[in-house]
Amino acid sequence: MDKNKVYLVQTDTTVGFSSADDEKLSTIKQRPLSQKILQTVDSFATLNKNARVPKHHRKKVRYSKKTTFIYPNLKSFRVIKEDIAFKDFIQKFGNQFSTSANLTGNKFDKDFAYENSDILVLTKDGFSENISSSIYKLGKNKLKKIR
Repeated sequence: MDKNKVYLVQTDTTVGFSSADDEKLSTIKQRPLSQKILQTVDSFATLNKNARVPKHHRKKVRYSKKTTFIYPNLKSFRVIKEDIAFKDFIQKFGNQFSTSANLTGNKFDKDFAYENSDILVLTKDGFSENISSSIYKLGKNKLKKIR
């Protein structure tokens, strides 16, 4: 598997693009390169290599499902839980940038998604547009809901 390819995959939340190249994903979605893209990680060990979870929020981060956290280093991560089919995909890489498979501000368009991905990762259930993850910004002691 090539890290720099753009994969179209059913994530734990919705149909999404996944790649190690965040600039490529921003270009596809026609969004500013300055706008950060979240990373999906396969485990808390991988998360701890990339960000420090403030002590006050450790339980919330560990037990949250389908939730993205923006850490004090301003990087955002979502840990994929064991019981999710997307976990098998993300384990092959450890971590990948992930974003919904649509133009910024638009709904999912199957033709757009197929046209802009290098590799389709299909499952028996196919693709389904679901609710996106919740996003929280973590401070040392404060928690702020973003979405």
